[in-house]
Amino acid sequence: MIDWKNEVEQRKEEFIKDLQTLLHFESILDPDTAKEGAPFGEGIHHTLTHLLEKGESDGFTSKNLDGYAGHLEFGKGKELIGVLCHIDVVPAGDGWSSDPFAAEIRDGKIFARGAIDDKGPTMAAYYAMKIIKDLGIDLNRRVRLIIGTDEESNWRCVKHYFKHEEMPTMGFAPDASFPIIYAEKGLFDCEWKRKEQGSSEGGDVHLVSFESGRRLNMVPDFAEAVLEGQRLASIAEEFHSFIKDKELNGSVSEENGQYKLNVEGLSYHGSKPEKGKNAGLYLASFLSKYSMDEEANDFIRLANDYLTDDTEGVKLGIKDSDDITGPLTLNTGIMNYTSDKGGRFGLNLRYPVSHEFKRTNSILKEVGAKFGYELHEIEHLTPHHVPKDHELIKKLMSVYEQHTGDEGYLISIGGGTYARSLDAGVAFGAQFPGDPEIAHQKDEHADIKSLLRATAIYAQAIYELAK
Repeated sequence: MIDWKNEVEQRKEEFIKDLQTLLHFESILDPDTAKEGAPFGEGIHHTLTHLLEKGESDGFTSKNLDGYAGHLEFGKGKELIGVLCHIDVVPAGDGWSSDPFAAEIRDGKIFARGAIDDKGPTMAAYYAMKIIKDLGIDLNRRVRLIIGTDEESNWRCVKHYFKHEEMPTMGFAPDASFPIIYAEKGLFDCEWKRKEQGSSEGGDVHLVSFESGRRLNMVPDFAEAVLEGQRLASIAEEFHSFIKDKELNGSVSEENGQYKLNVEGLSYHGSKPEKGKNAGLYLASFLSKYSMDEEANDFIRLANDYLTDDTEGVKLGIKDSDDITGPLTLNTGIMNYTSDKGGRFGLNLRYPVSHEFKRTNSILKEVGAKFGYELHEIEHLTPHHVPKDHELIKKLMSVYEQHTGDEGYLISIGGGTYARSLDAGVAFGAQFPGDPEIAHQKDEHADIKSLLRATAIYAQAIYELAK
């Protein structure tokens, strides 16, 4: 019997030192310094090089895949266990209580950008492998730490990596939450864009412009429309009555014969659009009472007939749900319109594992065409799911329960983790149930005891999967 917790505790000071060193690197996407061999900039390149060189010094076999990704491997066997991490981080931002790359330790926590997403968990996985290697344990499967460098952007790292390297037999990504995230919805980012310019004549009101949202995966909390026309004398009174009825904030201002309407909604992540208040769709709903020209009317009607007051795709006829990943969700993240260029809608669709996507794609094309809009795919990630009785899930769940004393359970999410890059992969930690969500926020930090606890779990998990 191996005392995994004790093996981690013996390496505690070394672990903290190595983690601090890794956190010092400002591994932020930087196109200005990108070049061959360093496609995402110097900061990420230096971080990847550092970790690969450290792995070599500790006896792992290393490989750098053109600066897009790398791996560290040990063990023997035809089959491969993959642990998929990433060392890139989002920009630090403002308002930190200490230097975001100093990796200061206060009250048992290490503060730095990337501490929990994902350098802390990456180092936990690294030490888990190192412990097994140091103990000289014979394994029947190889183990590989796959190091991504573009997870916070477009996943170009893993796309490039798996074009050239073998797919692991099974594996996990330590970049989410315990116990186990075993299912992830399909993600479809797309846009409706006006195909041809319509008539700008007629109507009592002229819509000059409409602006709402900047990101597809966020519910817009602000929208603005600029109007001209003869029938606007009572617009302020009508607008204030509307936002009061909808329990919103907003304003109307007049300048040089134009009226500017602003609506304040409530932002929320696009995976749960029902929890937000979409400012753009509220504003479109208000404007639907006015007679406009053909171009503006198509823009407003498309929004109101198929998107307003609906985050489940009911109006589109695509509502769906299953027992694995739950309901389909639809977020209208972006709405843009100008009278000279027409309109654009940016949509973020998250659909269940069992959903018939081809039918939904056809419906989106047909509905858009009714109003003169073409559908353009931006990104499509198909659903990911590992059966509950898979060896991977059984072994990881057993290890988690042994170390925590808690009953494990399976989680499905509307977001996406690196696990979906694996044929048989799940997200496994490193945050424990009840831990605060502080990734991407100022003063991001990781609890050192929790990281060490996760390291012990990962060590035994890797051993069980590879022995």
